[in-house]
Amino acid sequence: MAIYFYATRGKYGCFSNFSRHPIQIDGKVWPTTEHYFQSQKFAGTAYVERIRQAKTPTEAKKLAWKSTAPFRADWDAIRDEVMRRAVFCKFSSHPDLREILLSTGDEVLIENAPEDAYWGCGADGNGENRLGKILMEVREALRAETID
Repeated sequence: MAIYFYATRGKYGCFSNFSRHPIQIDGKVWPTTEHYFQSQKFAGTAYVERIRQAKTPTEAKKLAWKSTAPFRADWDAIRDEVMRRAVFCKFSSHPDLREILLSTGDEVLIENAPEDAYWGCGADGNGENRLGKILMEVREALRAETID
């Protein structure tokens, strides 16, 4: 059986990068993992702080996509690692979220994002589901920490 998630509401709403669970990375507090992820497209520029201060995760995403500044040259090579770092930070620093993630057992986690065939399952359900896979990797890492 699989667990599908997308919106920030419901039992698995915390799996969304738009869920309002702040993370602390590099000495700064990011309102959501979406804020952190979008900002990292512009690492080393002043635009990072502008995205971090966006009022909502939707605004953070729009700022990144509307920017005339180019994404960092290595973005495609590192974007999964940036996401993994943010997701791990979120679920390791919020005990309630950690429990929700661990409660999924060995279920397959699928971001039901019809317009995103990379991070989600895409319109036809055959997308790469990278966010779901990263959540499952983080779940395993947290499970290993719990056992040790």
